[in-house]
Amino acid sequence: MSKAQSKNMRLIAQHTLNGFGNMGEGMSLQVTADGRRVIWLAHESPPKNFSGIDVTDLNNPKMVVQTELPHQHVRSNSLELSGDLLAVAYQTNALGLEPAGVEMFDVSDPENPKSVGFFDCSGPKSRGVHCVWFVDGEYVHCAGADGNLNAREPEKDFQFYQILDVRDPTNPREVGRWWMPGQLETDAEPPLIRHPEFDEGFRPHNTNVFPERPDRAYVAYIDGGMVILDISDMSAPRMVAHWNHSPPFTGFTHTVLPLFSRDLLLVAAEATYAGGADWPRITFVVDNRVETNPVPISTLPMPAFDEFGGRPGRFGSHNLHENRPGPSFQSDTVIIGNYFNAGIRVHDLSNPFQPQEIAYYVPESPEGSRVGEIQINDVYVDEHQIVYGMDRFSGGLYILEMDI
Repeated sequence: MSKAQSKNMRLIAQHTLNGFGNMGEGMSLQVTADGRRVIWLAHESPPKNFSGIDVTDLNNPKMVVQTELPHQHVRSNSLELSGDLLAVAYQTNALGLEPAGVEMFDVSDPENPKSVGFFDCSGPKSRGVHCVWFVDGEYVHCAGADGNLNAREPEKDFQFYQILDVRDPTNPREVGRWWMPGQLETDAEPPLIRHPEFDEGFRPHNTNVFPERPDRAYVAYIDGGMVILDISDMSAPRMVAHWNHSPPFTGFTHTVLPLFSRDLLLVAAEATYAGGADWPRITFVVDNRVETNPVPISTLPMPAFDEFGGRPGRFGSHNLHENRPGPSFQSDTVIIGNYFNAGIRVHDLSNPFQPQEIAYYVPESPEGSRVGEIQINDVYVDEHQIVYGMDRFSGGLYILEMDI
């Protein structure tokens, strides 16, 4: 069993979510009308859908609610909260199953989430929605689906960027979509170039749209790299820029985080293979002063491969804290990310050509983990610099304090 490691971070509390872990990539913090603070967490696999944890008293987190999925062949990997409205993504483990889409919940009474609407994108060529972005109370941006999508590689390229209008949450409707040219059988462009060893598909993961630039979508397109889209006309998104590190690197671009005040982008690739077999899955620092010509200038330093690469489970980059609106930490110099068996890492980007690691926390191996090691799968930082991380398997929720 690996012991905990820390630098300038300390553990405040842990909640094992009543023994139901399997945590995904959705974390959102709600401040309720009566002043409570509830963090909403998506479960990566069944039987649970999402959990709400009251973290008003950081030293004593309490379960508020934990909901069920309808069956064993669907997951709610992602969620996002705007006000008291929660968007939850449903993705099935095979084409053609249901439910597949986005469900909208009223969580103004956190103990009793109320389903108020559903966007159904099920069908013979759909696996539903993998990841949602919902910060303005009006539009859900997502790795979406269409039951009749004619992807050239339907088992790998089954999603595209999709925009949903949820201003009437009882009746979500699609208002725009975009896919990588060459992804569909009907595209005039040639088939997409795939990595010879690590072909994980051309489809979006994170689809971020920030209040600072509501006319831009920063889309991580897995093996398609990073895409900036002009969405000033949501019905017709248009590519502004495209940069891809794969090949020669292995792919799976997961997150594109713009640092607006500095004309920089962080582009993270998710580690998806055990034992570091897909190394290097790292986070690039990209100069975006000329929006149409993004140029990589450095990478965030990683802990030693010799120490973590041979440990059980995954090792490498994954999610970043994404400077969301709301009760959220905002910084264009302090970058917080999660790295599976290397825990949570904090970097100082004051010098973008030479980022420095300034803090980290690696929990001890949680009991009952199917890989026998910590696998931090997502991270969220509130406006008080309290860090919330969750384990992919059995560790549940970790609440941490930074000293930076």
